[in-house]
Amino acid sequence: MTPEAKVKARVKKVLDEHKVYYFLPATGGYGRAGVPDIIACFNGQFIAIETKAGKGKTTALQERELSRIKANGGTTFVINEDNLDDLKLYFECWTGQFTVFDDDEGRC
Repeated sequence: MTPEAKVKARVKKVLDEHKVYYFLPATGGYGRAGVPDIIACFNGQFIAIETKAGKGKTTALQERELSRIKANGGTTFVINEDNLDDLKLYFECWTGQFTVFDDDEGRC
């Protein structure tokens, strides 16, 4: 399993633990370039998650897609091994398991 696949597996585990609806878009040359690795919906919130291993950076196309999603009211994450807890806290806040979460917009 590649390092990024390991991050993706850990993200999917978090999503499963919180009963989040999600899927992994299969672009394979047929979809739009830069689409996030995981698309999810939780409590009516559209969520896009890009996974990276180590110090991996998003590409310009990925940044464009994440920006478009945010501009339309969606929530975006770029998750690696070091910030997986941010994703956990986001869902714990929504489910009442944790009461403080400060994303860019100050939402819970």
